[in-house]
Amino acid sequence: MDWSALWLSLKLALATAAVLLPFSVLLARELAWRRFAGRAAVEAFVALPLVLPPTVLGYYLLVAFAPQSALGQAFAALTGGTLAFSFTGLLAASIVFNLPFAVQPVQRAFESVPEQVREAAWLCGMSRWRTLWKVELPLAWPGLLGAFVLTFAHTLGEFGVVLMVGGNIPGETKTIAIAIYDRVQALDDHAAGAMSALLLGISFVSIAVIYTLDRARRHRG
Repeated sequence: MDWSALWLSLKLALATAAVLLPFSVLLARELAWRRFAGRAAVEAFVALPLVLPPTVLGYYLLVAFAPQSALGQAFAALTGGTLAFSFTGLLAASIVFNLPFAVQPVQRAFESVPEQVREAAWLCGMSRWRTLWKVELPLAWPGLLGAFVLTFAHTLGEFGVVLMVGGNIPGETKTIAIAIYDRVQALDDHAAGAMSALLLGISFVSIAVIYTLDRARRHRG
């Protein structure tokens, strides 16, 4: 077991979920209840990582993060570091390729909250933000938890985008998925099997949690 790669993957997964969840709540709430010009385009952009090959997404992110790019130069001017082949760049890429896994479950959860419930809260004098915290989020919690689980599990298992953007730097960008690939290349079946079994277990538990939450939501509805 490559413990350094496992720890890096866990840190990346937790950081990605921590950044994406608040953003997904704000965006998913707008997509669930507001009708505006360009809404379909926003939803298509959010869903794009689901259908785009990871190497293609990774290539475009690598180009965007390159030191000679506008984004890369701006980041270097502000921090003195680089986005490409760094943990910061890996986190930024992880946020992008996990967008649908964070936003879509929360959007579905908000859509399941009856509009009459929100309107009743407003009639009682609650502000929109207070309604969000006291009414909407407690009712939509299965979607938030589902988004966290999906984002966490997907980050642990992502390979293509991580390799393209971060490379294979031990302790910096070498995740457990890349460590498995390295062990297979080295014909170390024992280590590769142990790490693969760990990811298999996490994936199975994640799917089980999602189905359990979906049943809870359906039962509530």
